[in-house]
Amino acid sequence: MEALYKNFFRDNKKFDPVLKALEKVPVFENLLEKELKNIAQLTHERGYQLNEYVFKKYAPAEGMYVILDGEIEIKDPKSGNIFANLTSGDFFGELALLDEEPRSASAICNKPTRLIGFFRTDLLTLIKRYPALGNKILLNLSRVLGERLRNANKNIIKLK
Repeated sequence: MEALYKNFFRDNKKFDPVLKALEKVPVFENLLEKELKNIAQLTHERGYQLNEYVFKKYAPAEGMYVILDGEIEIKDPKSGNIFANLTSGDFFGELALLDEEPRSASAICNKPTRLIGFFRTDLLTLIKRYPALGNKILLNLSRVLGERLRNANKNIIKLK
C-alpha cells in the first residue's frame, strides 16, 4: 500500500537524462553528484528539427552542447568538408566556453535532436558561486582541448 503522504524533501532517485548525459562528458568528469546537479540547474534543453542549424559558421560562439538524442553533423558549409558526425552522448562547441571567437564550422541536425546547452555565462555564474567546482571544470576543459589539439596534429602529420 502506498503512503497517503509522501516526503517531498527526500531525495528522489528518478532517472534524470540530463544528469546521466553530463556525467559522461569529459568536461564534467570526476565531479560529485551534487556538483553535477549544480551544473544541470544551469543547463538549457532544446529540441531541433531535421536540417535545423544549432549554429552556423561565423555565428557568435556562446557555449557547448551535449546530445541527449539525435544526430549532429559539424561541417564547413562552403567547402562541404565534414569534420564530425556526432550522436547521443557526444558533445561539441566546448571552445566557446573559453573564448568569444566566431564559430569555425556549422552544426546541423541530421535528424530530430535534443540538446543540452551549457553556455559561457553559465560557466561564469558557476565560477562565481562555486570557485572550486569552476576550477575543476576549467581543468577538465583544458585537458579535453589539449587532447583534441594533439589528435588534430596527428591527423595533419598523416596527411603529409
